[in-house]
Amino acid sequence: MKSYKDLEVYTLAFQYALEVHELTLHLPEFELYEQGSQLRRSSKSVKDNIVEGYGRRAYK
Repeated sequence: MKSYKDLEVYTLAFQYALEVHELTLHLPEFELYEQGSQLRRSSKSVKDNIVEGYGRRAYK
């Protein structure tokens, strides 16, 4: 394993983040900015937390 990008859970989280981002762009206008933004940020946060956790471990 050379990088966090080799992790299956990271690739799934990345794909789901892209899907969630695309889906939230089709929300009704009154939900697009408040709830849509929160959904987009939280979906990206999952993959960011995986990267952060990978970086904290000492891989040799």
